[in-house]
Amino acid sequence: MDINMSLIGQMITFAVLVWVSMKFVFPSLNAALDERAKRIADGLAAADQGQAAMVVAEKRAAEALSGAREEASQRVADAEKRAQLVAEEIKANAQAEADRIIAQAKADADQQVAKAREALRAQVADLAVKGAEQILKREVSAAAHADLLSRLAVEL
Repeated sequence: MDINMSLIGQMITFAVLVWVSMKFVFPSLNAALDERAKRIADGLAAADQGQAAMVVAEKRAAEALSGAREEASQRVADAEKRAQLVAEEIKANAQAEADRIIAQAKADADQQVAKAREALRAQVADLAVKGAEQILKREVSAAAHADLLSRLAVEL
């Protein structure tokens, strides 16, 4: 194998190509690769931060949900208590109304009994007068015998 000029020319060309590549091409490639590595590292850091934020947000959401459930159960309990109080109040009002109606009915019944007694006394007095008329075969004056009628009414 002969070393001739073409091999030396190729070696010089190769050396120039390596020097130009090292001076101009590789720095821009290294810069692009470094920038890409930096973006990937930033993306991974952002993903880690996002995951941490998501964990914190899930924790807050769980706490908020727990608080909402407690508040809802408290409101339901309060509503049940209010409903029970209202039901008891309605029952008490209904009982008072029933007692009032019963008392009114008793008063009305007593009043009707008293009226019936007075009507019965009047009828008995009239019957007694008519009976006495029949016996005496003459008319007895009610005005003249008011004392007799009032005693008869008291006895009846």
